[in-house]
Amino acid sequence: MAERNVHFKGFFGRKSLFSMLSITSILFMLSLLFVLRTTGRRHFFYVNVLPKSKILALSDEGYSQSSSQPLKKYNLFKCNPSKQVLKVYMYDLPPQFHFELLGSKAEGKSVWPDIRKTVPGYPGGLNLQHSIEYWLTLDLLFSEFTDNSNGRSAIRVHNSSEADVVFVPFFSSVCYNRFSKLKPIQKKSTNVLLQEKLVEFLTVQEEWKRSGGKDHIILAHHPNSLLDARMKLWPAIFILSDFGRYPPTVANVEKDVIAPYKHVISNYGNDTSDFDSRPTLLYFQGAIYRKDGGSIRQELFYMLKDEKDVHFSFGSILKGGVKQATSGMHSSKFCLNIAGDTPSSNRLFDAIASHCVPVIISDEIELPYEDVLDYSEFSIFVRTSDALKENFLINFIRSITKEEWTRMWERLKEIENLFEYRYPSKDNDAVQMIWQAIARKVPAINLKRHKYSRYSRAPVSNERGQKSFPLPKNIL
Repeated sequence: MAERNVHFKGFFGRKSLFSMLSITSILFMLSLLFVLRTTGRRHFFYVNVLPKSKILALSDEGYSQSSSQPLKKYNLFKCNPSKQVLKVYMYDLPPQFHFELLGSKAEGKSVWPDIRKTVPGYPGGLNLQHSIEYWLTLDLLFSEFTDNSNGRSAIRVHNSSEADVVFVPFFSSVCYNRFSKLKPIQKKSTNVLLQEKLVEFLTVQEEWKRSGGKDHIILAHHPNSLLDARMKLWPAIFILSDFGRYPPTVANVEKDVIAPYKHVISNYGNDTSDFDSRPTLLYFQGAIYRKDGGSIRQELFYMLKDEKDVHFSFGSILKGGVKQATSGMHSSKFCLNIAGDTPSSNRLFDAIASHCVPVIISDEIELPYEDVLDYSEFSIFVRTSDALKENFLINFIRSITKEEWTRMWERLKEIENLFEYRYPSKDNDAVQMIWQAIARKVPAINLKRHKYSRYSRAPVSNERGQKSFPLPKNIL
């Protein structure tokens, strides 16, 4: 009897243990299924449904493809600027801000010259290198007289609410070059007076107030142009040659656009030269004694002046200087572009026009369109600290093979059009490339503008501890 009780208890214990394990396993499986339903399904929805869903989708053609909604055309510019023409609203500033600075008079009460009859000329010499505002303004005016939009990156619109950006046609560079000196009866120069008037005009405009100036395009390509107004107009997008004389809070590569200089020397048309037919290895002609970061020019001059196949000398545009530089660059393999008073100089773009491989020694330089153009394909970059090491630069240049040089030379001929200013403008020339660079800024402009207007309709709160958000004001 005792044996039966022991056997029964052992059997019952094993059965109970098996039952408990089975119940535990079932509960574990049910818990696992619950977790998968709550997390796995969400994971599946996001990964497998949304990317392929037609709900809220925007196709390449710019149409909503929701199955429950009819096809709707969108303005896709904000999403894909490369597929849309930039819409530009241009202020009708009085002629004293633009073409009158060139000595041109508009007919009657017209603000603009009739460019269908005569295109006002631009002062020659070194004035030309900073003439960017002239070419962009002409391009906008011309866009109103042509139905052909092929190759066109920007058009003028007359309703600012339709515009992607607002263009300010102030010829600031020529204003500095020609009107920065005081006349006998003046207390302030014309350059300063026009800047004051510009600030006064812009900051009361509804277009400026609407965005705080963030969607405005202001040109100040000469490093000393707009010197008095830049600290007041800093929210705008500046078109500059470099950032050498700007604090980073006022101008920087994220906010602003670097535009190429207009080259001064002549293009090398029908270039049939090659590595062996260009006798000069390394060429530099220009101002040698410079201040700020340009002191490297003097040091390199003493290091290189006695090298037999190097041309390193002082030069200017006077006494046939441009003609001499044209001949020298066209017959050189490499052309030095060294930092001067500011990080950039026109010499880089003279070299490109000459198909002379640029050797860039300027640590702080910013280059036009570098987000879409790889300069290392046709230029040599040398750090300043390396260039000043004895024999480093000359040995490095001599080590570049004929094949390497030829590849860069061929690439120069392919991309030189990107740096050419023309009227009328042509597909992918400098004018169109600048408009495209501005277009690539538009999504960031819209982000800032939309954040700026978040609380524009919110009432001002007087409750303690809460912040009030006033309507947008100008920056003055």
